Amino acid sequence: MDRRIVVVGSSNTDMIIQAERIPRPGETILGGRFTIAPGGKGANQAVAAARAGGRVTFIARVGEDMFGDQAVKGFLADGIDVTYISRDRQAPSGVALIFVAADGENSIGVASGANANLGPAEVSAAAEIIGSAEVLVMQLETPLETVRAAAEIASSWDVPVILNPAPARPLDDDLLRHVTVLTPNETEAELLTGIKIADEADAARAAAALRARGIRAVIITLGARGAFVSSPEIQEPVPAFPVQPVDTTAAGDVFNGALAVAMAEGKALPEAVRFAAAAAAISVTRLGAQPSAPKRAEIDALLAGRH
Repeated sequence: MDRRIVVVGSSNTDMIIQAERIPRPGETILGGRFTIAPGGKGANQAVAAARAGGRVTFIARVGEDMFGDQAVKGFLADGIDVTYISRDRQAPSGVALIFVAADGENSIGVASGANANLGPAEVSAAAEIIGSAEVLVMQLETPLETVRAAAEIASSWDVPVILNPAPARPLDDDLLRHVTVLTPNETEAELLTGIKIADEADAARAAAALRARGIRAVIITLGARGAFVSSPEIQEPVPAFPVQPVDTTAAGDVFNGALAVAMAEGKALPEAVRFAAAAAAISVTRLGAQPSAPKRAEIDALLAGRH
């Protein structure tokens, strides 16, 4: 089966400092370990989907610089179709500066660069490839008008749309009615609904409020507590796999990439979420965004209890 997944989104180079804790404003902490790794929410999701078994096309924009060259080289190594990655002559490639604390928590600052120039025109040029996909995956590190344009194209072809509403920002109903599956974390769900999520009942209320805005299914990711799945057929929690976290930076992105693969393969939503949760669990045991995305065999092994 052709499990084509199209990802529209950002590509960044992550500069990571591992430290005992995240510095407070005005504070300098010595003794951290520095790493450079490919990142960006869109790129992370594309790589995660490719490694989980999907045939991925990535629509993105990078600078005509060393970071852009390295990013494209990495996508090719993972078998990702880079036909629709454009190069920006004015803006540099996106960069993220990341602190990772000893407990796995992180703090991130992003300079968007070329990501901010990924426009509706680039998406329109790829309309046919979006229309032929099993699933379209997007996030919010590129302009909202671009996300909207891609969602409208996918909707017109009856292609399911996964929208990971991160980084958190308000979204209008006109966009949300084109979304098949929305995957906010607790913070993003609270921003979109005004409901603070402290327990499963809160998650159920927030998911219902979001579905009332035209979304078919909502998956609220709850970190180490797993996820809450809400659709016309089901309202249920899916537990996380217990692991010792090293770096949670890309957990949500790996979850979304793997979820897209499971949906493209026709898995029922609870089974798809379980598959995605397994991929995310493996990713948090490793440092870096894209380097942490697991291969399909690793996900299958964890699901089978062999990991």
